[in-house]
Amino acid sequence: MPASSNSALRQLLFGYALCASSEGKSPRTIQLVQAAVGYLEDFLVENGLSADVNDIGPAQLRLFVVYLQGKPRFRGHPYIKPGESKLSGHSVNSYLRSIRAFWSWLVREELIENNPFFKVKLPRAPHKVIPAFSAAQFQALISQIDDSTPEGFRDTALLTVLLDTALRVSELTGLEMKDMHLKEGYLKVCGKGDKERLIPIGRTSQRLLWKYTSRYRPDPVPGCASVFLNKNGLPLNKNRVEAIMKKCQKKAGITGVRCSPHTLRHTGAVMYLRNGGDVFTLQRLLGHSTLEMTRHYCELADVDLKKAHLTASPADNLARPQAGRIDKNTF
Repeated sequence: MPASSNSALRQLLFGYALCASSEGKSPRTIQLVQAAVGYLEDFLVENGLSADVNDIGPAQLRLFVVYLQGKPRFRGHPYIKPGESKLSGHSVNSYLRSIRAFWSWLVREELIENNPFFKVKLPRAPHKVIPAFSAAQFQALISQIDDSTPEGFRDTALLTVLLDTALRVSELTGLEMKDMHLKEGYLKVCGKGDKERLIPIGRTSQRLLWKYTSRYRPDPVPGCASVFLNKNGLPLNKNRVEAIMKKCQKKAGITGVRCSPHTLRHTGAVMYLRNGGDVFTLQRLLGHSTLEMTRHYCELADVDLKKAHLTASPADNLARPQAGRIDKNTF
């Protein structure tokens, strides 16, 4: 059934993008919503259903949920053949949250009266623990770098600062010279939604950044102020950082953990907690909007729980048991 031009999904998406952009939402967030709503429209049209927002209710949304749960990965992708595996629970949840955000905007703009998502419970994304690097693995990774060369010293500084600050790789590659305050011991970074925050750095990172920028950093191309540059004076990007890590991983023979900048972010967060940092400060350092996102790192940090309990066991640290009670030396 054709939709009215004023209430068709595609037409309304233009208005959403305009409003979201004016509110400071990131281009990536806007693109995710546009893509997810586009998938919904394609599903409705292919199944002979109306793509008019006034006709889309809980029943249609539930059908779409079932469709996503059975959809092969990469179906409809222009370059990658679809595989046998289905969309992950995280992908399904992400699509539906993006569509829900679009419907919330429709209600705020008074384009519709009732939000059908109030009656649709989204399937939960599976909770997975992402392995972090051990201290030994990180040492093995970084020991593969020849830091006697300009590029090698840059890579050592780059990976060390990523670990020390738990920054997103885009935040570090986007760092400019004016954002470094080495004497004061902090960096000013621009995170999601163009939100700025101040990130403390340790003495090791301060020393490496000072030495890199004063001795090894190439002359930048005109107009470039990025801290980390390639040999041609252009800013490093995410793909280049990932390639650096993959190369070191292969040489070090590291297995059992995904070797990526995001894993370094996880590792930095976990090590921060293990070293006595608190979750509230970590939330600010990571740039998370909610504490719930940060609590996952507490679970990763708890892999040392058994080891800690061996030394901090309340029962084991009581005074010697009285006669007739269990003696801990019996076992």
